[in-house]
Amino acid sequence: MGRAGAFCLSLARDRRQFRVMKRCLAAVMAMQLCAWSCPAADAAAGAQQPLWALAQSRADAHRFSVLFTAQDVRDSLSSEADIDRAIGWCLENGVTRVYIEAYRGAYWAERATLLRAKERFLARGFLVSGCVTTTQVGKRSTGWSEEISCYTDQPTQEKLQSIFEYAAGLFDEIMIDDFYFTECACPECDAARKARVAVVGDGRYPVDGDTWSDYRRELMLRVSMGRVLGPARRVNPRVRIIIKYPNWHDRFAQRGYDVASETAAFDRIWVGTETRDFNDPRWGGLPAYGGYFIMRWLGGIGGDKCGGGWFDSLGTTPHTYVEQARQTVLGGARESMLFNYSGLHRGPGPDDVAALRAAMPELLDVAAQVASHRPVGVAAYNPPNSQPLDEALVFDFAGMLGLPLAPCHRFPANEPAAMFSEQALSDPNLAGELAEFVRSGRPTLVTDGLKDRLKGTVDLDAPNVQVLAVNGKPRSLLQWDQPALDAMRRPLLAALHATFRAPNGVALYLFNSNSWVVENFNDQPASVELNGEPMTIEARGWRYLWR
Repeated sequence: MGRAGAFCLSLARDRRQFRVMKRCLAAVMAMQLCAWSCPAADAAAGAQQPLWALAQSRADAHRFSVLFTAQDVRDSLSSEADIDRAIGWCLENGVTRVYIEAYRGAYWAERATLLRAKERFLARGFLVSGCVTTTQVGKRSTGWSEEISCYTDQPTQEKLQSIFEYAAGLFDEIMIDDFYFTECACPECDAARKARVAVVGDGRYPVDGDTWSDYRRELMLRVSMGRVLGPARRVNPRVRIIIKYPNWHDRFAQRGYDVASETAAFDRIWVGTETRDFNDPRWGGLPAYGGYFIMRWLGGIGGDKCGGGWFDSLGTTPHTYVEQARQTVLGGARESMLFNYSGLHRGPGPDDVAALRAAMPELLDVAAQVASHRPVGVAAYNPPNSQPLDEALVFDFAGMLGLPLAPCHRFPANEPAAMFSEQALSDPNLAGELAEFVRSGRPTLVTDGLKDRLKGTVDLDAPNVQVLAVNGKPRSLLQWDQPALDAMRRPLLAALHATFRAPNGVALYLFNSNSWVVENFNDQPASVELNGEPMTIEARGWRYLWR
């Protein structure tokens, strides 16, 4: 053949090998692309995510979800690679539902981006819902002016309607974040308040009174019906709208949240259970038990409409972040919403998520038990649309004293023991109802503020009545020592056939069938005695027994 022929034969063979190599490389690249974008490949990847598989198997009792804000949609869901990373993060962290937001802070997420993200998450097996945050909608409110709007203003109402029409064209379920309120006292609002009429579109609706609470509650209810629910359902008859109530339950009525009327109007409700770190200089001051109290209280009002709780990592440590999850689960929530995707990638977020990921199997186990048990306790009466007067968050602090509270929005006429605070004054029939309860001989705990305000109308000096010394400062309850707490709890717990000895900052939760949970919110171990049995609860830990 000669040397030239041999060289040509070798070159041809090398070219054939090169073509084969190119085809193999192309196949490998195609397989890799499919692994990122094909549902079948996603399913195979899911088999390697045991936490996500566990979370899916327990979803009937409780699931974890995450919110992608409108800005997250822009910054973290705009490309296939971004969506791949988001899906991977959810798989790793046991998140089985996502909420994808269409509007927040004057920013409208792009329709094509929203639809593509929705399509990819659905294909991977996630539940997908929408969200709207009503910040910077139109005319600024005189209160919270950087974020909140004046809903008396008709152009603002019209813009609000267009936002929900847009979202309803994209999603069959939409959650409203907890900025859906008003504190506006502009001349237009003030004139409407004095005239005792709320004007929404072409409708004029009478207001029962002339207080700001009266006007704002009627206004927001009518705005909800005329500018949110009605228009969204005309665009999408299948749509369900969720109103998420904030964590500041003692201020609802003053800012226009009517938890009775709005809960009846909306398809579902959600609950803010974020309490964060009590000692954080910016976000602190809320007792951890508050997440449980508001979850149970609003759950009683909403019944089957109540979906879940929502908490964040602002001003938290891994311990306090997981405590928020515990309170949400113990409160009977069927879902925990994590706010928000980008926020959980910065600051304390990554450490918080790592702690939650480690705790999630146990939380799912506890959620299954909570779902099959009924809470019992000292009835804590907080009527809808009540005013806190000098005792804001008093129930949240009382729960930190080891009182197993059973929040209720109706007078607890048939409960074995009860606690009453200044919030109960919103009940026009309180004096007669409370007098009858006291006469029955059942253990009764009243705050000193309520006793002073009822002076001359109800005899609260009976031996079965204890007066809780709040002194207008509910936070001061955290200073009580254990002997005083043990004595205060004793008659109340006797009515529940229980005994409990514990220091301050240790919460007790009782359920039927003699099941219980004890949680220690202190930074040191706590020695406690429940029903005669001594035990030690580790710092920031909990123990429980389910029967």
